[in-house]
Amino acid sequence: MRLTDIWKKKRPTVSFELFPARTPEAATTLERVIDQLCFLEPDFLGITFGAGGSTREGSRLLVDKLLNDRGMEVVAYFAGYGLPPDYIHLILEDYQGLGVENVLVVRGDPPHGQPDFKPHPQSFAHASDLMAFIRPEFPFCLGVAGYPEGHIDAASREQDLAYLKLKVDQGAEFIITNYFYDNRFFFDFVQNCRTLGITLPILPGIMPIFSLKMMRQLAKLCGASIPATLEERLAALPAGDQKGLLQFGIDFATDQCRELLQAGVVGLHFYTMDRSQATSAIVSRLRHEGLLEM
Repeated sequence: MRLTDIWKKKRPTVSFELFPARTPEAATTLERVIDQLCFLEPDFLGITFGAGGSTREGSRLLVDKLLNDRGMEVVAYFAGYGLPPDYIHLILEDYQGLGVENVLVVRGDPPHGQPDFKPHPQSFAHASDLMAFIRPEFPFCLGVAGYPEGHIDAASREQDLAYLKLKVDQGAEFIITNYFYDNRFFFDFVQNCRTLGITLPILPGIMPIFSLKMMRQLAKLCGASIPATLEERLAALPAGDQKGLLQFGIDFATDQCRELLQAGVVGLHFYTMDRSQATSAIVSRLRHEGLLEM
């Protein structure tokens, strides 16, 4: 089902992002995580696509398993950085053959650990260019990424919003945002989008706090700021208390989600990092409070 049709039901959706396992051990863990997350009956699962096509086969296998073996709705991410048009067409044609209806189009980043990687001379420099290539060729329900605090490479938030408007004009039908730890960034972002005439569904991304190290590394990589008030609350936790930190992260994200839902967001999209405990606890609590439906 196309995501735009799911949102016509006028209730907040729940969705989870997963990435393909890279080792046998990770694959075993991922199977368990999928079982636990699917038990929550999400509206869809987002499957990432590695930089430079690095997880092409793994992404395809995971999409196929979830969509055709488990009967889950899937959004296949596609990161086109450095890839030639014919390669892009081949991958998306394959996804179409699997029955994929929804694709999230992102520029992507250079592959990590591959200093000799060189983008194909015909590759697309921006997600808007990629959108312009894909839209006339495929009937997917296409989504794009949004950045409440501005993309890390953008000169300003205003410039980033202008690029987002361009992606929308190229045929995007929904927006999934980067995560944030202060809901005011999201609310301001939505208001600025509406002012620009962007009327698409905007789905907020939620990243639970799994560990301090991961939180800080990802925030630096993704351009998400850590508010001073959050840092102060984290500093007050007992040092080395991972269980306490995880519970704090669950409580913090639940408060975030509660405020977002009360403000009328179309749904919640969780960046799970292929883990289930925190996300399951958050969703279960929100459902118990009646803020989310099964």
